[in-house]
Amino acid sequence: MALYRTVPNPILESNGLAYSARIFSTRLTAPVPLHFTGKFSTLDWRRHKRVCCSSFRNAASTSSMESQEDAPSALTVCLEEELDHVVRFKMSDFNILGFVSIGLGGRADEVVYEAKVKDRGSPLYNTRVVLRQLSSVQAQRRGKRAIEVLKKLVRRKLLYHSYSMQVHGYISLPASGGSGSFILVHGYHGSFSLRHWLQQSDWLPTLEATLALDEESVRKVNYLHSHGLAHTELRLENVHISPVDRHIKVGTLGNAADFCEDGSNSSSVDSMDRRQMMIAFDMRCLGFIMARMVIGELMDPLIFAKFKSFLTKGYDPSCLRELMLETLGRSSPYGNPGLQILDRNWGAGWHLLSLLLAMKPSQRISCLDALRHPFLCGPRWRVVPSMDIIRWGLGSTATRISEEYIYRQPQRSRLAHFIDLMEMLNPHPKPKNWLELLPGKWRLLYCTGKHIGLTLRQPPARVLIGDVHLTVTRESKSKAKLSFVSDIGFSIMTGQDWPHNKAGKNGRLQVNSSFSLTAGRRLYLKQDKTTEQKFYLGSSSSEEALAQKFTGKKWRKITPFKEFPSSLPAAKLASSDIDVTMSFDDPLNGDIGMAKNVLQELRTQIPPEIFDLSKLVCGTYVDSRLLVLRGVNGSALLFSRSFVDRNTAS
Repeated sequence: MALYRTVPNPILESNGLAYSARIFSTRLTAPVPLHFTGKFSTLDWRRHKRVCCSSFRNAASTSSMESQEDAPSALTVCLEEELDHVVRFKMSDFNILGFVSIGLGGRADEVVYEAKVKDRGSPLYNTRVVLRQLSSVQAQRRGKRAIEVLKKLVRRKLLYHSYSMQVHGYISLPASGGSGSFILVHGYHGSFSLRHWLQQSDWLPTLEATLALDEESVRKVNYLHSHGLAHTELRLENVHISPVDRHIKVGTLGNAADFCEDGSNSSSVDSMDRRQMMIAFDMRCLGFIMARMVIGELMDPLIFAKFKSFLTKGYDPSCLRELMLETLGRSSPYGNPGLQILDRNWGAGWHLLSLLLAMKPSQRISCLDALRHPFLCGPRWRVVPSMDIIRWGLGSTATRISEEYIYRQPQRSRLAHFIDLMEMLNPHPKPKNWLELLPGKWRLLYCTGKHIGLTLRQPPARVLIGDVHLTVTRESKSKAKLSFVSDIGFSIMTGQDWPHNKAGKNGRLQVNSSFSLTAGRRLYLKQDKTTEQKFYLGSSSSEEALAQKFTGKKWRKITPFKEFPSSLPAAKLASSDIDVTMSFDDPLNGDIGMAKNVLQELRTQIPPEIFDLSKLVCGTYVDSRLLVLRGVNGSALLFSRSFVDRNTAS
């Protein structure tokens, strides 16, 4: 643990203790006035002065404390029986050092200071320890709870201490005012909390040099959950890396909860649900820690508040990438290194983050499965990816290629290839799955159909296309009726030349249609060559290459079919009449001819399926973040779920 003397506005943290800017320091040899550093309001100064002066007077007046401790009472006897598995110390056993701070997260009911054991008969003689004085009833409950947890794990105390802050014992100080004081004596681990690590410019290489990454450490991570307890208070301020034994340690387990608190059978359904809920709560906390470790911008309170608000509103965590891209922007002054880290290995980081932050506890990943995830294993420990991770990697790669916006033939061939692979491994082929996942707002990423590209074409109207969205609404829960609305934003540049300022005049094109959804099949490869309708796009050589890939040794183990199929299950879409509406922010001075030219240019640039929704014939892939629809000419449209207005889309 590292407690410091007067320093100008640092943020010092250790052993899960968050030392905010309200840091003070004084010698504890006499009840002298305290000297504060940092900025204090009058109310804060009085509150901290009252709490800390009381603790220092108690620490300095050891003789009066000892007389109080020696006085027998029913309360003391009961406390000793309850905490008989740890050592009960006296204040006279310690030499108080001059390093002081308020407690975890700036709690006013905790005062933390260092000391050395001066009792020669103690096995901790001359050992530096941390004294955490707990004044309020709630704080004392946390301290006693931490000792109770130690009692439950006493048989494997050494393993427990290797990853958690060691608890040596306690000091109980009865007070004349009726409210006693409880002091927790725990280990000094010589380090800061994880929040302090993240505030260092070179935190990552220093962390890698400090932390021991071995299989023994991995086995200890799931220790608390395997012994029927959940921490329930995992956060940056409560986690630290100790350079003494090179282990990650969590703070005092003052809020740890039992899976079977009432002593019921652990195999019962209620106990299993309770266990799952508590483990899922810890894993969600780890998700927030991981996000702030990787994405440094989340240390900004405003950005982190937006991040938490996104999850609180019930949006799917699989869409976090789109949120962060919009929040941080692609030209962030930080260079977005966190987003690049999460994008590596086919987006494995985003996959793990979405599993840790999943809204339903049953969908969150367990601790052991998280340790086996490709994002954490990396090149050091190779793992066999699951089908879910393979699907995620295919979708992430297709998304990244589409964002490059360099649609030369190699990129187009790769995108079409990845879309074909996704369709073959569609996890939700039945219409009932589509009725649950399809409603929402989707953003068009790519179309395998005709592309204009860079040409010398002189358009009748200079139009720039913005975002293209497809909003799907379920009209009735009892019927498979869906309402589709394609929304195209664009801007018009007036004049014969393209201006440097591309702001232009904004416009909007909306196309509405209703669809009925039924089960169907999409002909794939083994088709009758004489058939008129071909629902695939690409040459026969690319189809044969795809068939050969799926029948190879690598893919044979994971494909859901033994023989390459001639058709795939799909969601058939039957459209009714369409309604097209175009509006402008500026009426273009009533120039009807100009409006017609704009409409013609829109039809030229956007995929025909977006302008005429009736040309959408089936859906071939859908999950929580990606969607693939096929048009009547066989072209595929790849969409990404947009988190905006997902629950209120109309």
